Amino acid sequence: MTLKVGLLVGREWSFPPAFIEEVNSRDEGVIAEYVKLGGTRMAEPNEYAVIIDRISHEVPYYRSYLKNAVLQGVTVINNPFMWTADDKFFDASLATELGVASPKTVVLPNKDYVPGIVHPDSLRNLIAPLDWQGLIDYLGLPCVLKDAHGGGWKEVYICHTIEELIRNYDRSGLLTMIVQEFIEWDHYIRCLCLGQEEILPIKYDPKERRYHVEHEHMSPELGQRVVEDSLKLVRALGYDMNTVEWAVRDGVPYAIDFMNPAPDMDIYSLTPFYFGWAVKHMADMAIRLAQEPRPQVKELKWSTMFGV
Repeated sequence: MTLKVGLLVGREWSFPPAFIEEVNSRDEGVIAEYVKLGGTRMAEPNEYAVIIDRISHEVPYYRSYLKNAVLQGVTVINNPFMWTADDKFFDASLATELGVASPKTVVLPNKDYVPGIVHPDSLRNLIAPLDWQGLIDYLGLPCVLKDAHGGGWKEVYICHTIEELIRNYDRSGLLTMIVQEFIEWDHYIRCLCLGQEEILPIKYDPKERRYHVEHEHMSPELGQRVVEDSLKLVRALGYDMNTVEWAVRDGVPYAIDFMNPAPDMDIYSLTPFYFGWAVKHMADMAIRLAQEPRPQVKELKWSTMFGV
């Protein structure tokens, strides 16, 4: 019987066809194709052994479909139950719990709320105004304000004064924001993490948002720590497809961002060298999980996922 791998994608153009071609060229009894949906019935049997999810964070119907698929025994990359619950403040707390270096982080009350929220009544548990000076005393300046649920460097502000922090917060609208200690880094690394086993540390410039093909960019000691700490994080989160970003200060790698369950895999972003690696190893993982299922229903208890 031929096993099927389904792919849910958005606007990306280079990774999806390359991945499908790579899987289908292997002749291993597994084929890949785009998932086609038009409404999903309860308990509807699913034709896929594995589904690669690249877009459900932007299409809520896809997330509902994927949760149902997990109940039908499909392995979804990444687990939609974890992804729904994940946010950057939780990630920072998890890193600390795991003993992984991470910037000091504070999650803030929303600036604005949906209609129907009556501020004096609905928000009676909130202290107002915020103690901005207390936050700065804890975090220091500059600090980084960012969307707790965002990605792709959107809604990220480096604030050098308390006035700049408040001004950017006042524009955040309905977003839930976190504010973090700014790590003055001398080296920056983005790790592509696949299958909770493979870690590819790549030299990255967040200012240019560009990868550098430079293989000897870490000492053996730094490389070992980055790989080991990346594995701790993705295994705790249960993510088979993620990137973990490390800002290195005085030889210590700080986990800056690791809520990237649909990482950018465009050929121009990754460079052709790392793009080829990503396509091959994503195909390896998808075929392996199709042939050797790892039922995710067993992972739905958070204590199991976090190793408690």
